[in-house]
Amino acid sequence: MTTLTPLPPLADDLEFLKIVSQWDMDAPYQQWSGATLVPATFRPAQTPRTFVVTNNKGGVGKTTTAVELAAAWAAMGLRVRLIDADPQNAAISYWLGVIYPDGLPVEQRYNLRHVFLGTEPDPKNPDAPTREVTLDEATYPTAFENLYVVPCGADLARVEYERAGGTDNALRYAITESEMSFDVTVIDASRTMSLVTLACLIAGDEAIIPVKPGALDAQGVLSIGDTIAKIQKRENRSLRVAAVLTTMWERSNLAREVEEDAAAKYPDAIVSPIRKTTQVGEAPATHRPTRVHAPRATAVADYGQVARLLLAPKGAAE
Repeated sequence: MTTLTPLPPLADDLEFLKIVSQWDMDAPYQQWSGATLVPATFRPAQTPRTFVVTNNKGGVGKTTTAVELAAAWAAMGLRVRLIDADPQNAAISYWLGVIYPDGLPVEQRYNLRHVFLGTEPDPKNPDAPTREVTLDEATYPTAFENLYVVPCGADLARVEYERAGGTDNALRYAITESEMSFDVTVIDASRTMSLVTLACLIAGDEAIIPVKPGALDAQGVLSIGDTIAKIQKRENRSLRVAAVLTTMWERSNLAREVEEDAAAKYPDAIVSPIRKTTQVGEAPATHRPTRVHAPRATAVADYGQVARLLLAPKGAAE
């Protein structure tokens, strides 16, 4: 039996960002510093909850955000399922790895594509019926306690042209029908606005938007915001933008402008920097979350603080 690694809690003496309920827009640049904005109107979510990490722009730290938040919640003692829904890289599956049951045939190692499309026809018996695959059948432990993954591969793109219908609600139904008990589901959605990405947004309760502090990257926030607004109107009225995270953050006028724009567009959402640190880029090659690879990194403190703010303590009254 594989021994699972516990994910460490945050050290109390880390350098955490200051939490504010509003920014001083008139403060001169020399007096301005990074802070986590938690509006007075923000309410933390109750478990069980599904978070979808999304942005139409690549290279903004989307997968890093999904992994680090999932690891933070798992370290808090919550049971977390992380769904890899980005077929371009299948980065989560590479980063954390997948522990398959001993002796499980390769053809029965199901992934997210199987949840959408079902089993493959038997080449030796093409007339044999195929069957649906549940999300639970495609959920596997990682090497870390409380952290499970639904892997995917490049073949997830087949959903675009092979599924006959019902794609929009397929993932929502799969999560609802799951018999495994999870406190948190985190979906790493593709930047491509595909049928699968739409299904991810329809399945989500809370959207988290990572963005780099750049002029072009900020346009991704506006673009995904328009898509979320359409989803809220037509398919998922309960979906809310819970947080906008400025990843790879360094103090600059541009970072300040991007955060102020995000706060104006999403007045009820957390807006927080995730400070730039080289250890975040190193972590995937170690096959460990950054909080294991470099537990004192500033980004670990930032993701950990955001994770605590997004979810109410388990069992807390609404």
